[in-house]
Amino acid sequence: MRIILSASLALALLAPLAASAQTAPSAPSAPSEIQLLRQEIQSLRAAYEARLQAMEQRLQLAERAVTSDAARSTVTTAPAPAASVALSATTAGGANAFNPAMSLILSGGYTRTSRDPGSYNIAGFSLPSGSEAGPGSRGFGLAESELGLSASIDPWLRGVAHIALRPDDAVSVEEAYVQTTALSHGLSLKAGRFLSGIGYLNAQHAHTWDFVDNPLAYQALLGTQYGDDGLQLRWLAPTEQYLEFGAELGRGRSFPGSDSSRNGAGMSALMAHTGGDLGDSHSWRAGVSLLTAQADAQDLTMFDAGNSTAVASVFSGNTRVWVLDGVWKWAPNGNATRTNFKLQGEYLHSTRSGSLGYDLVGANLTTPYRAVQSGWYLQGIYQFMPSWRMGLRTERLDAGMPDYGLNPAPLASSDYRPSKNTLMLDYSPSEFSRVRLQLAQDKSREGLADKQFFLQYQMSLGAHGAHGY
Repeated sequence: MRIILSASLALALLAPLAASAQTAPSAPSAPSEIQLLRQEIQSLRAAYEARLQAMEQRLQLAERAVTSDAARSTVTTAPAPAASVALSATTAGGANAFNPAMSLILSGGYTRTSRDPGSYNIAGFSLPSGSEAGPGSRGFGLAESELGLSASIDPWLRGVAHIALRPDDAVSVEEAYVQTTALSHGLSLKAGRFLSGIGYLNAQHAHTWDFVDNPLAYQALLGTQYGDDGLQLRWLAPTEQYLEFGAELGRGRSFPGSDSSRNGAGMSALMAHTGGDLGDSHSWRAGVSLLTAQADAQDLTMFDAGNSTAVASVFSGNTRVWVLDGVWKWAPNGNATRTNFKLQGEYLHSTRSGSLGYDLVGANLTTPYRAVQSGWYLQGIYQFMPSWRMGLRTERLDAGMPDYGLNPAPLASSDYRPSKNTLMLDYSPSEFSRVRLQLAQDKSREGLADKQFFLQYQMSLGAHGAHGY
């Protein structure tokens, strides 16, 4: 805008001078002609100053229209100067100004396992039918792809949507929310469907994970990743050290909760995170979160004490999940482009209490139920040269000793603790593409070790937003 106005001003100043140079005589012949020339120069100077003042006023009007987002009212109310109206229309971008930023994440690869993924289960843990726990299907396949849309709605709100394109050709809404951008005092409000901010890994999309799959603790206690429909309020404290608090209220539609027609909230969450820098090369973040979810007649698949026979069951009650998370990063002098290291870990502790209905030997029984279970993972990611990274993750679960009230023998739990160790190597030619090789030994099933091999690609098309810490 300023370039166009500056060019117009220069042309306006040069044009009369060029005309004057063409018409002026080569040399004055008398004092009267010199006087006339001086008067003409003075009149030209006065005219130029008047035109400069007028153009500066028009420039101020145009800048006001842009900075105050008054382009919509400028056209329909006061008859602004032509240049001001044109500038307002140009900066608004016409219809293209409302086009959202778009991105498409393409992901797929090859999976090989030594055990049948169709019989996958996590010993001692009850998951809903259709759970996404486990390595997925064998062979070549298309993984979940993601279509992203985002744009500013007005000076106060922005909208975001992430559409999941699943390998079975199903389409689902992973996230779709509006978020404030202009609340004061460090506050931010989000409304719609979103991934919960509990823990560290939960709010991250799959294409930003450092491994092909989520840790076992997330799969067993949060149904792989917890998302819900509701409200989220965050507050960033105005302190030198990073300090953020958050609260959520939601429908409770996802495991460990269940969807229902209740009027009230079925989920609530609280979270607090802090962090900062340690010198020029180190940074850290740590936090604690609490998720509370309510389930009504939730269909679960349980296994007997031998982990061989599936038992259909229905759970109604409440679940509390505590999450402790911590991340430490190192990059020489803060420059992570060549080499860096990240150490990350989380501990999840779940308490479920309520009633359990199940069918054993053709008898439908209902009994009180309480289970205290936990899990953790620890992983390190080392970028040893540009574009190349390697990582190692170790993890373990504790199914505890669930109390079934009547304590039917076929459901009695063993003291087996599922575990898994994973090694990965990935190569990223650019920030928009990645190829990953992953090897894992999964001991989720009691007495059955599963050797897993993954070859994965991830490609990002279109807009590519910055990732969180």
